[in-house]
Formats: sequence, C-alpha cells, structure tokens
Amino acid sequence: MESDFEREIERHFRRNAVANVLDGACFWWAMSFIAARTILPLYVRHYTESTLVIGLLSAIGNGWFLPQLFTANWVERLPRKKFAVVNIGAFTERLPIVLMAPVALLATRFPALAVPGILLLYAWFTMGSGSVAVAWQDMLAKVIPVERRARLFGLTNFIGMAGGALTALVASWILERYGFPDGYVLSFAAAAVLMGGSWFALAMVREPAQLSASTQVPWRTYWQRLPALLRADRNFRHFLISQVVVNFGTMASGFLAVYAVQRWALGDDQASRFTVAMLVGQSVSNLALGAVGDRKGHKRVLELSALLGALAAGVAVLAPSPLLFYAAFAFSGASFAGFYQSGVMISMEFSAPEVRPTYIGLANTVNGVSAIVASLVAGGLAQALGYPALFAISFSAALAAFAALRWSVREPRHTAGAVQPVVQPGP
Repeated sequence: MESDFEREIERHFRRNAVANVLDGACFWWAMSFIAARTILPLYVRHYTESTLVIGLLSAIGNGWFLPQLFTANWVERLPRKKFAVVNIGAFTERLPIVLMAPVALLATRFPALAVPGILLLYAWFTMGSGSVAVAWQDMLAKVIPVERRARLFGLTNFIGMAGGALTALVASWILERYGFPDGYVLSFAAAAVLMGGSWFALAMVREPAQLSASTQVPWRTYWQRLPALLRADRNFRHFLISQVVVNFGTMASGFLAVYAVQRWALGDDQASRFTVAMLVGQSVSNLALGAVGDRKGHKRVLELSALLGALAAGVAVLAPSPLLFYAAFAFSGASFAGFYQSGVMISMEFSAPEVRPTYIGLANTVNGVSAIVASLVAGGLAQALGYPALFAISFSAALAAFAALRWSVREPRHTAGAVQPVVQPGP
C-alpha cells in the first residue's frame, strides 16, 4: 500500500523533475565557460609552464569528493536535505564562481595573483560543492523514484552538455574575439550568471520532510564503525578498490588540451572547440548510458566508461594531427559522463535509505582522494616522461579498471541490503 510519503513524492514529481533538469542544465552550461580540462588549464598556462601546476589544477577538480564522508553523519539526520543544498550551497558552491571574473580582472594589474587566485577559488568551489554533494544526492534519491532516476539524470546531463557544446562555442568566440585576458574575464562572468540560474532551480524543489529512524551517532563512534562496514560489505569494498584504479585510468584527461595546443601551436580558442567535442561525447553518452543504467545496472555503465577512457588515451598517443584529437576529447567526454552519472547513481544502491549518506560519502571520498593522488602522479609523469608516456600508462590503467569492475564487483541492485546496519547505533 502506498504511504503518505510516497504519495507526496509522486504529487511533486513533475515539479521536482523540471527543477532538477533546469539545475543540471544551467550548471553544465556554466561549467563549459570554465572548463576544467581545457579553459582553466590554458588560462593558467599564460602565467606558468609548470606541468605540476596543471596537475594540481586537475587534482583540485577532484576536491568535490573529499568532504563528503565528513558530512554524511550530519546529512543522515536532516529531515530535509534541501536546506544544505540551497542555503549552505549558496556560499560554499556558488560564490567562488561569482568571484572568478573579478579575480581574473584584478590579475591583469597584479599578475602574481592570477594562478594562486584562480586555484584558490577553484578549490573553494570544488570543496564547497562537495560539502553539500551528499545532501544533494540524498535529496535526489528522495524526490526521484529509483525506476525513473537514471533516465531523468541522463536527460538532465544530455540537455546540460548538449547545450554546453553550444555555450562552449560561445566561449570559443569570446576567447577568439577578445583574447587574453579579457576573453577569460567575460567567460568567467558568464559562468557566474548561469550558476545563479542553477541555484534558483534548486530552490524550486519540493522535498517532504522525512525523519531518520536512527539516533545521533557521536563522530568518534561513527568513524570507528566505518572499517567494520568495509570488512562486512565485501562487494562495496571491491567497488571502492575499482574506483581507485579507474582514477589512474583517467588521470591524463586534464592534460589533453595542453598537449594538443603545445604540440601543434594552436590558439586558445581551439581549446573551446575541443570542449565542444568533449561535450558532444558527454551528451550522447548520457542519453545512451542512462537507459543502460536503468535496465542493466550502473556497473555495466562503469565498465563501458572504462573502455571509453582507454580509447581516449589510446587515440591521444597515436593522433597524427589535431583533427584526430577531437575523437580523443569525444571519448574522454563519453567516459566522464558514464563515470559521473553511474558513479553518482550506483552509490545510492549499495545500502538502505537510512544509511545511504554514509555509503555515498564513503564512496565519493575514497574516489576523491585517489583521484587527487592520480592527478598529481600524472603531473609528475608528464614532466618526467612526457605526455605520450603518460597517455600510454593511463591507457593500461583504464583497461585494468575495466577488468576490476567486470570480474570483482557484483551489481549492487541485486545484492544491496545485507550488511548496511553496521554503521547504525544501538538502542
């Protein structure tokens, strides 16, 4: 029999679906103006040639994952997750994007501020976004029924990334028309406006209150119980290990644009055209893989994403011209879309709702730490061995990630619910 809570969710489903689509669309459109794999690395390159700094930028991009385990205990007991997403997220996630354009403008007079200023704001954004990510994912899991979740998320990302391909063309025109540094200032300002639209869309969500059945867990007790969870849940433990390998398989993605621009002496506007190729790959992949995730499970999507990541690295090694590099960016975008979409969704399916934030936070934090390490390793490899060697190593790691997902992880949709009470307090 349908509960009052389920009837409330169904009553507001259409509004919440539209709100989440608008949020995702505006967010991805904004991100195309500060593309972390193309525009930001090239902006930084105007002030430094260090591959380690570019590797640090890529590492910061993975900071989204880090705070999530630290917020999961708190999020589990929030009756409405929207409070954290909208109220706290306005400062932690949106404000740093608003400040990027003023900092880039100020850097025209004080160049020494350029690199640390943008790195600091980007770190603020990624860490701040991560601080409300568990609440956002749990809110999404609450207001969107599981049987419609992956397709809606795929549609959202398709609209966001297909539209992002168009906004990336606008960014390309801005950089070509206004050059450095004015083009970057205008591009960052456009990102700020669109981030504001994303925030207003989230504020439209109707989320019914749902009190947690568990009592407050002291932080020390909470942390002490996490190792027991990992020991008890073998499948989840294998999944976390596979994600570490995945991050080494994708560690070269942040260097694709810099390598292409340096190798063939391309202009900065070319980077935005690469962004278009990447977003086309993402948008097509989102629609196709969303259906696969709903019907076959998200593990299958992650396996396909690992193979797409291997293709991206392989093409980057062998590309004889910048034209073929569009394929590398398309494969990289498709791989990212699958990892992002199903990485978010699969962590919702390992556990029961009352401990879902802990599983989400643990999965994302482990993912983030390994991604940061992989990005820094990639920067060191690029400097010591060169970009082709980095791409070749990333190719091998991507194939290893596929093998780990394929043969060591079981589809959680058919196995969840056996051991998750480990983190819950006693009466």
